[in-house]
Amino acid sequence: MRIGRVPYLHAEPFYVDMARRGLVLTELVPRAIAEAAAHGEIDAGPVPLVDCFRLEDRFQPLAGFCVASVQHAGSSLLFSTKPIAALAEARIGVTDEASTALQLLHILLRLKYRVQPAAYVPLQASYDAFLLVGNQGLRQRMGAPGFPYTYDLGAEWHDWTGLPFVFSRWLVRKEVDPKDKALLEETLYVGLEDGVDALYQLAQPRQDLLMLPRDIVQYIQGFRYYIGRSEQRAMDQFQRYLQQLER
Repeated sequence: MRIGRVPYLHAEPFYVDMARRGLVLTELVPRAIAEAAAHGEIDAGPVPLVDCFRLEDRFQPLAGFCVASVQHAGSSLLFSTKPIAALAEARIGVTDEASTALQLLHILLRLKYRVQPAAYVPLQASYDAFLLVGNQGLRQRMGAPGFPYTYDLGAEWHDWTGLPFVFSRWLVRKEVDPKDKALLEETLYVGLEDGVDALYQLAQPRQDLLMLPRDIVQYIQGFRYYIGRSEQRAMDQFQRYLQQLER
């Protein structure tokens, strides 16, 4: 099977046992995972939630595996020159890695804060605020010079709805052999148990992320990897908000 591998710290536990089991990994950021799935280039992976809705004719959920922030995302961050409620007519820079986080930002600005930015632009342009996700967000988590306001999108959602936020869920192509699906499911169970424990046991800092071992533990503890009742409610609410934006 061809598996999409998201190269973010919070996704590392999923993959610890995959190479040993002969699964073929392709490194892809969230937006690229969705496109690879749509074009038949991968058979399974943690697909951004916003893209799960449009792929449901060809893919199905793999058990209940997901990536969900409990109260704070920790790495999906908006850095701004002004308070978020004052971003009407602002230019907002967005990373080309984001998919669900970008749609979450749309929802928060339009429906929670009732503001309409002037434009969303690449990070190479000039802007009044900018969005980073994943490892980019982690490296910048202490703030950005010239941008005194920092907003955690997971915290903004939780404060508004009282719910966790599901950024992605594992999907598998419907025609994949049931035995292969079972193998992948077992691999994910083992990977999460061993991979999360390995992150908890780290003794050395992660220089690439500017994180000490205790920072990593705190970050990983902020995630859930399996869909429960509150995660399902969060996905349903997110889809309703997306539909509101389309009206």
